[in-house]
Amino acid sequence: MIKIGANVSIAKTGLLAAVEETVSYRANTFMIYTRSNRGGKARPIEQFNREKAYELMKEHDIVDPVVHAPYLINLASPKEDTWEYGIDLLREDIRRTSYLGIRYVVFHPGSHVGEGIPYGIKRIAEGLNAILTGEEDVFVCLETMAGDGSKVGNRFEEIAEIISLVKYKEKLGVCGDTCHLYSAGYDIVNDFEGVMKEFDDIIGLDRLKVFHINDSKTPFNSRKDRHENIGKGSIGGEAIRRIVHHEVLRDMPCILETPEGRYKEEIAYIRGEIEEPSYL
Repeated sequence: MIKIGANVSIAKTGLLAAVEETVSYRANTFMIYTRSNRGGKARPIEQFNREKAYELMKEHDIVDPVVHAPYLINLASPKEDTWEYGIDLLREDIRRTSYLGIRYVVFHPGSHVGEGIPYGIKRIAEGLNAILTGEEDVFVCLETMAGDGSKVGNRFEEIAEIISLVKYKEKLGVCGDTCHLYSAGYDIVNDFEGVMKEFDDIIGLDRLKVFHINDSKTPFNSRKDRHENIGKGSIGGEAIRRIVHHEVLRDMPCILETPEGRYKEEIAYIRGEIEEPSYL
C-alpha cells in the first residue's frame, strides 16, 4: 500500500487539526512538528486531542504518522550550550512523540560548523548516547542531508558511522529525502535501484523508516537543499511517481514537504489519479 501524506499543521487543536487537514488532502498518513519547527516553548502535549484524532484517523484509514523535530537541534555543534539545548529538545520531542502514540521522530543530524565531518559524527553519536535509554518506544530517525554547508549525514557512510557509535542503535532509523539525496549526488532518477542497494550495503534497508518526497529546485549533485513542487524540479514527476510506488517504499510513510500548499493535487498526481497537476 502507498502511504502518502504531507507536513500538516497542529494549529488550535493539535493532532486533531493535523488529521482534519490530512482528510482534506485525501491522504492516508501525515507529518507534524509538535512545536514550532524553530524550537521554543511547546504547547502541553496533553492538549493535542489525541483520542479524538485517533477516532478520525480510524474513520479515514490514516496510519503511521511521523513527527519532525525542530531544526534548531544541532547535535554536531562544538558549542556546549547549543549541543546541550539540542539534547534537551530531542529528548523532549521523543517523549511528546511517544505520548501521541507515533512511532517515528525525524531529526537533522546537525552541522559541525567548521570542525569537520569526523568531529560531527562523534559529537552526534555522543549526543544520542546521552539521550537514548533503550526504553524508547519510537524510532529516532536521522535524515539524509543535501551536502550543503557543514551538515553531517550527506553520505550513507556518515549515517552508518553515527549509528555504529550509538549504544542503543536498535532505536535508530533513517529518513530518506528525494531532494536531499539527488542534490547530494545520489542518482535516484536514473538508478533508484542502485541507490537503494548502496543504502542496503552500507546502512541496511531495515533502518529506512520514512521518506520525504520533494522535487528539487537545483540540479543533480548541486549540494543545495531547495525543495520544489512535484514535477516542477530537476527530479521530475515521473521519477517521483516511480520512487513512491517502488517496493522499497511499500508501507512506508512518504511525506511531502513541498512549497505553495499544493498537497492535494500532488498526492492525486503521485497516486496516478490525475494526469498532471494544474500548476504544470
